Amino acid sequence: MAEDDEESAAGGGQFPELSYPQKKEIAKWFLLNSPCGEIQYVAKEVRSVLQCDRAYDDAADEALPIYNKSQMISLEMPGGTGDVLVTNFGEIRENEYLDPRTAQVAVVDHVNQVCTEVRPAADEELPSPYVEEYRDSLDVEVLKYVNEFYRKGVCSVYGAQGKHVGGPGLDFELVVAISAARNSPQNFCNGSWRSVWDLEFREDLQVINLKGKMQVSAHYFEEGNVQLDSEHECKDVTRIQSPEDSALSIAAIIRHHESKYLASLEASYSTLPDTTFKELRRKLPVTRTLFPWHNALQFNLTKDMEKELGIRR
Repeated sequence: MAEDDEESAAGGGQFPELSYPQKKEIAKWFLLNSPCGEIQYVAKEVRSVLQCDRAYDDAADEALPIYNKSQMISLEMPGGTGDVLVTNFGEIRENEYLDPRTAQVAVVDHVNQVCTEVRPAADEELPSPYVEEYRDSLDVEVLKYVNEFYRKGVCSVYGAQGKHVGGPGLDFELVVAISAARNSPQNFCNGSWRSVWDLEFREDLQVINLKGKMQVSAHYFEEGNVQLDSEHECKDVTRIQSPEDSALSIAAIIRHHESKYLASLEASYSTLPDTTFKELRRKLPVTRTLFPWHNALQFNLTKDMEKELGIRR
């Protein structure tokens, strides 16, 4: 009798009921690892499968703020005053995010991904007038660049350390955040671009040190599941000039490095048929038919390849 119980527990019987902490952690994992632009779909399915509203709600309360900030989502502010980026750099306190361009603080509902209200930013939440000159000039130039190169792109320039009380001769920092998403679930594909540029103004050396981090995410799921997550980091330097001239120089550097990174991604895609795809396939498949690699670029990843190889479902 005891042996039968062991066999039932080991394989043939039903699995034991998951505890509340286990359900909560499982829900958090799926939410935090949702592809860009798809978390609401994932959330709906996770809630349905979990069948424990308390565990899901607690998981969502913890996971969604982390997810939204990591994805740098943009939300429309009430009153048509623009969009606010949800980032660590603009976080004033829990659920409150600064929009430096309008000097407003947006209150965010992370679970529903909406901005519920806005309030004027307090003086201590904004840079000093000296730093604001550089921040505002750079914001103008970065906005021009984003509007030209990123469809539905949103950007913000932050004072990295909040309130700056210094003036000429003192070091300070700015952060440029750029986020662009193109979600098309009806066409089974979603993608996003995120870049963050840390700018260190060294007044003693009269230089600006730039550190950039660029991230690309994409998900294609028509008759399959293909995801891309790519990161790239770089550094550069330029001289401190007037606010307007410094802004032009910084924007040009950002444009150069981001264009270079995108070009490298496109170049890597063009070599996929001759490199990555070949490594994923046996030299001679069970059909005993060699794959026509010289025509690989023209194939649809599903229907055309099935037709070419004589595969039937």
